[in-house]
Amino acid sequence: MSLDPLQSPDVLDVLDVLVVGGGPVGLASAIEARLQHLSVAVVEPRDGPIDKACGEGLMPSALRSLAALGVEVPGRPFVGIRYLDGRREAQARFRAGPGRGVRRTSLQAALSRRADELGVERLRAQVRTVDQGREVVTAAGRSARWLIAADGLHSGVRRGLGLQGIEESRRGTARYGLRRHFSVAPWSDYVEVHWSPQAEAYATPIADDLVGVAVLTRAGTAYDEALQAFPALLARLRGAAPVTDVRGAGPLRQRVTSVRQGRVLLVGDAAGYVDALTGEGLATGFASARAAVHSLAAGQPQRYGPAWARETRRSRMLTTGLLALTRHERPRSLLVPVAARLPAGFAAAVDLLA
Repeated sequence: MSLDPLQSPDVLDVLDVLVVGGGPVGLASAIEARLQHLSVAVVEPRDGPIDKACGEGLMPSALRSLAALGVEVPGRPFVGIRYLDGRREAQARFRAGPGRGVRRTSLQAALSRRADELGVERLRAQVRTVDQGREVVTAAGRSARWLIAADGLHSGVRRGLGLQGIEESRRGTARYGLRRHFSVAPWSDYVEVHWSPQAEAYATPIADDLVGVAVLTRAGTAYDEALQAFPALLARLRGAAPVTDVRGAGPLRQRVTSVRQGRVLLVGDAAGYVDALTGEGLATGFASARAAVHSLAAGQPQRYGPAWARETRRSRMLTTGLLALTRHERPRSLLVPVAARLPAGFAAAVDLLA
């Protein structure tokens, strides 16, 4: 079952694809489906642009994915990544071109406009159950041949289908992300990653008068308390007014037993998450959305699992390795000095992430 990208999907009783989750990855999935001539609807209970804790730095690969979808986003370019620990620093430029800092709400609005242009149906509803049959899957009163779950870090679809993996039980290892924006001119064309013994802070240029500061830390740490570990960053923010409330997300580590069950495919954070340490969440989310839709458009849903593994393997391995390394005080303290002494190696690592 298919339709022209400019034809309304309302004429069909059974959709090709039902997307659960109206965030950036859900909307990207819906846009990709329309570009593949599939009928699609997005189920999302919230109205308007959805904000969440996010570093808001789009890597060059994420920008390429958006361009392929016909989506242009505002924001401020950044040329690479800089690591700092208060004494030393290491920086590397992207060889693939700049990334872009963009407000999460602005990104969502741009994706939403593109989805509307392509005639994506919207359902404002909460998905409480997913019912699978031999030929269709039904959620929120709408039936489709396939369902793509893009409902985020704490995916209700994933849990409802029993695909949630067993979490680590080690005390103190759970990590959370906290983010706030400050009214100040960016002082750097890089995303700065400030390191302390227990946490990292990410300063991302968002606009000519706006910087987003996200902190990755352990559970129970307040945002202002976490910032005290970064005196150089605090000096940059002195006198800058916070213009948004603190938003949080976590625990970040989410395991899944499978990224597909029957007619349901998990994409983005719903398909599992390691950590925000490398800043690739949206890039890998868009890649997983593309892989899911292309497998369905080809009539080969069994291809999605291997394609997801292939698209996300590099990110998962790098993030897991870096996270394991920086859990221990001694290697964590050496990370920035070693990166500064081996600039070519640091540049190669940054390019792998870009």
